Amino acid sequence: MTAPAPDSTLPPPPAFQQLAESRAVALFLDFDGTLVEIAPGPDAIEVPADLSSRLEELGQRLDGRLALVSGRGLDNIADHVGDLAIARGGSHGAERVAADGTSLGSNPAPLAVSIVEEIQEVAAANGALFERKRFGAALHYRAAPETGPEIEAAARQIASANNLRAKSGKCVIELVHPGADKGSAVAAFMETDPFAGSLPIFIGDDVTDEDGFAQASRLGGFGIAVGDRPSQNAAYRINTVKEVYEWLKL
Repeated sequence: MTAPAPDSTLPPPPAFQQLAESRAVALFLDFDGTLVEIAPGPDAIEVPADLSSRLEELGQRLDGRLALVSGRGLDNIADHVGDLAIARGGSHGAERVAADGTSLGSNPAPLAVSIVEEIQEVAAANGALFERKRFGAALHYRAAPETGPEIEAAARQIASANNLRAKSGKCVIELVHPGADKGSAVAAFMETDPFAGSLPIFIGDDVTDEDGFAQASRLGGFGIAVGDRPSQNAAYRINTVKEVYEWLKL
């Protein structure tokens, strides 16, 4: 994926309440860096104790048109926030469920053991944190960002040799199956009730959220980038996780 062009001119979004009152809005939320602060490792995040109830209340305000769309697997999300009664897209959209838990589409196969072992070898050789996911794997190098180029090159080589896709984020690179992106999750949800016909808004903080921004835009909505980073596809910017909560009155 081409790196987004720098853009520090994105304005703040219109008031969320006014948008929601003017027409039916569908809201798609990233997790890390959007609802919880980025942490040194995936298991070190601090999640508000009442986040699940807050999200479910927000979903009720939107008549069910709320989805959490994360690079984390749905099982990992449940470990942190419990069994949410809202739509969820996990593993960058590779797995999708409706608010009642009904699966939308089929899930890809887990990575082969041999591929996982190759990724683990890259982690061990470079002091990276290996994260096993249900349908993929990730290498985190936040503790030693100078190793990023070597780790990313090795991961992309593994991806190319095994018909996988390598997705770069903030000091992380993930290997996933083709078609696993947040834009595909938005498109799938928008074809179902109660999302169909509404205005899609995607909020996220990382490069992997660009697919969600772009898909929301194609469907007549827009993306909101969180934090001070380049974005090629967002229309607006919110500066911090705290301000996301304030904007949504979450």
